[in-house]
Amino acid sequence: MKNKLDIIYEDKDVIVLNKPAGLLVHPTAKKEKKTLVSLLIKHCPKIKEVGSLLRPGIVHRLDKDTSGLMIVAKNSRAYQYLVQQFKNRKITKKYIALVFGRIKDKKGKIVYHITQKGLKIGLGLEGKAAETDYRVIEYYNDFTLVEAKPKTGRTHQIRVHLHKIGYPIVGDKIYKFKRKKFPYSISRQFLHARYLKLRLPSGKTAEFKAELPKELKSILLKLTLRYEKR
Repeated sequence: MKNKLDIIYEDKDVIVLNKPAGLLVHPTAKKEKKTLVSLLIKHCPKIKEVGSLLRPGIVHRLDKDTSGLMIVAKNSRAYQYLVQQFKNRKITKKYIALVFGRIKDKKGKIVYHITQKGLKIGLGLEGKAAETDYRVIEYYNDFTLVEAKPKTGRTHQIRVHLHKIGYPIVGDKIYKFKRKKFPYSISRQFLHARYLKLRLPSGKTAEFKAELPKELKSILLKLTLRYEKR
């Protein structure tokens, strides 16, 4: 789906889509030709006039190797409306992550300030407050499938928070254990934005869901078979 938008919902104001892993949301200093923004412009040329020049229509983002739900504004009114909703924390987002280790508490809250230094995001009191709720979905022996619900929208928030409490996300190339290895090949981080709830510019409250991609379902199946044989 990297060359075509996987659109879940569209009206005159917004597009809700399922972004694949491996696709950048917008161009960076490297000037990538194929990004989510370039696909959006091809689909809806007028979106070039919405929001910022490099990130037209974009009101929130997902990391390159994170898949899942995003909402994009198609006009300036919708853009401002959605930006305010995110700013006021009126939008609910839920992610699925597979992490190293067995999380002891089946649900909890992670609260750490997040700083940005270069390409790697860190933690420190001088940074911005960040809060993530989580709950355990299932254990796979030495791994845990968890739902993460960020209350704030800091860069790399879920990845940094889970790493900080000792449970880094499988496949994460930055926030990881130096010595522990995953038993199977995985080309991306196991993080997927599966749920989005918000009030649309039309005034309607809407909920959207996106299933785990096939490659992540395959990983869970392999883990299930691996530990059933023991």
